[in-house]
Amino acid sequence: MPETLGPFGRHTVGMTSVDEPGGVPELIRRLRGDAHQLEQRLLPAWCRPGSPENRLPVVVAVAVAVALQLEIPNKYGLHPRWLIPSLELALLALLTAINPVRLERSTVVGKYASLILVAAITVDNGISAGLLDHEILTTKASGDALGLMGSGAAIYLTNIIAFGVWYWEIDRGGPFARMAATNLYPDFLFPQMSSPSVAKPNWRPTFLDYLYVSFTNVMAFSPTDTMPLSRMAKALMALQSVIALSTVALVIARAVNVLQVQG
Repeated sequence: MPETLGPFGRHTVGMTSVDEPGGVPELIRRLRGDAHQLEQRLLPAWCRPGSPENRLPVVVAVAVAVALQLEIPNKYGLHPRWLIPSLELALLALLTAINPVRLERSTVVGKYASLILVAAITVDNGISAGLLDHEILTTKASGDALGLMGSGAAIYLTNIIAFGVWYWEIDRGGPFARMAATNLYPDFLFPQMSSPSVAKPNWRPTFLDYLYVSFTNVMAFSPTDTMPLSRMAKALMALQSVIALSTVALVIARAVNVLQVQG
C-alpha cells in the first residue's frame, strides 16, 4: 500500500499517496464518497433521494372529486356550477401533460397549478358544506332525506380527497422535494418513521398514505396513527374535521327528523 507522510510518521491511505500528483484531491474525493455511502446506509429510505412517484393515484382521486362536485345540487355551490370543475379538469390536464405518469419534472407552473387545483376543490367543497349547513339550520332544507344524505355524502367524500391532496402537497415541501430529500423535517410522523423495524427497507410515504390520513381524520375527528408535526398540518387537519363534523352531524340529524315526520 502507498504511504503518506503525516505528523506522526508515514502511513497508508487506500491506494493514493499525498506525495503523488493529484493525491490530495483524490483522497478528499474518496473520503467524501465513503461518507456519502455511510450516510445512505444510516439514513432511512424516506430521508434519502428516491425514485419519482406515480401520478396516476392522484389523477384518479381528483377526477372522482370533480365527479362528486358535479353531483351536488346547484343550490349548494358556486354559479355557474360548471366553472370550478372545468377549471379543475383544465389544471389536471396541464399537470398530466407536464408529468404524464411519474413526477419527474419539477416546474414552477406545475407547482402553482397543483396548489390552485387543490385550493379550488377545497373552496368549492367548503362553500357547498356551508350552504348545506345554513339551509339545515334555517329549516329551509328539503324534506327529501335521501337527497340530503346524498349531498352530505358527496361533500364528505370530496373533503377526504381534497385534504388528502393537501397533505401530500405540503409534507416536506411536496412530492418533488421528498424525492430529492431536500427537507428532512416532516410535517407528518408516520408509524414507519418512528418504528422503522416494522417497515420495508425502502418504505417512503406516497399519496395513498396521505389519503389514509385524511380518511382517518374525518372518521375519528382527530389524528390516529399518524401525527401532525407542523402548524400547517395541524391547521389543515383541524379545518377538515370542522367541515366533516358540521356536515355529518347536521345532515344526519335533519335526515332522521325527516324520516320520523314521514313515518
